[in-house]
Amino acid sequence: MKYNKLGASNLRVSEIALGTMTFGEQNTLPEACEQLDYAYAQGINFIDMAEMYPVPGKPETQGRTEEYVGAWLQKQPRDKLILATKVAGPSRGLGWIRNGPKSLDRANILSAIETSLKRLKTDYVDLYQIHWPARNVPMFGGSIYDPAKEFDATPIEEQLTVLSELVKSGKIRYVGLSNETPWGVAEFLKTAERLKLPRIVSIQNSYSLINRTFESSLHEMCHREQISLLAYSPLGFGHLSGKYLKDSQASGRISLYPQFGQRYLKPNVAAAVAAYVKLAEQHRLSPAQMALAFVRSREFVTSMIIGATTMAQLQENLSRVELDAELLKAIEEIHLRYTNPAP
Repeated sequence: MKYNKLGASNLRVSEIALGTMTFGEQNTLPEACEQLDYAYAQGINFIDMAEMYPVPGKPETQGRTEEYVGAWLQKQPRDKLILATKVAGPSRGLGWIRNGPKSLDRANILSAIETSLKRLKTDYVDLYQIHWPARNVPMFGGSIYDPAKEFDATPIEEQLTVLSELVKSGKIRYVGLSNETPWGVAEFLKTAERLKLPRIVSIQNSYSLINRTFESSLHEMCHREQISLLAYSPLGFGHLSGKYLKDSQASGRISLYPQFGQRYLKPNVAAAVAAYVKLAEQHRLSPAQMALAFVRSREFVTSMIIGATTMAQLQENLSRVELDAELLKAIEEIHLRYTNPAP
């Protein structure tokens, strides 16, 4: 396993992180522990969670993912693991979290971290991320900013100030963002510099063969400012495994929870996926292996977040494959034909 420096922090994280959003919904506690044990044995030291997990969000399961990881953590060397979790932004149909958070204000962030630490049974988390922006911004498949949809939002200064207090208290070590835009990253950096508050060290955004928007909109910013990309959905919510081409109702999260599939219903997604699947098979790779190897090969990806519901999936996702120049060139040719069909 390769380990990379996380932004400007002093943390070194495995190039693959274990995503956990199925823990507590699709995976039981014993299954979660089996995945965690296997991932750790393979050299993964980076575990990604969120207070809203598992998905889909429900009041009766909210927080269960952190509880499962917390139970597993009791028998592990805490100082050898990098734990990342997230605080939910303004309610996106999740009104039960802290009785309906207004936004990422001081009271809500303080409540969120205390509850997460209690569930995880630890005194601190290594990386605390804002799950999505407090302000009006297109995300989760949206691509058009609409000023007419503006609403009152907690200022970034307030968010970063309380996060700074949590760093000083030792409850979190570093701050990260998720589902952010270039403007948001710039504003967090400006605010940190102006008020001498902690700089963000990472951004967790979607990145895959069918969504490479990071390359044009955020790559330069993150490179110049020493901010790491933590790439989520490297398999495009399972689409890049090719299974939905053969059976639209194949077992997977899209079939179980179609509300998550809107990003992948766009016109060129199926054609792009079919082209990548065919290319992988021509090179005697599984489509999933090729898709994950591509993401891992990008120099700007500090860690790729994988998720699995079965041990067989996890094992395949951890198999190491290197892509040669010929295959990478063919991938670029497909990308030019079907540029970012699922942003």
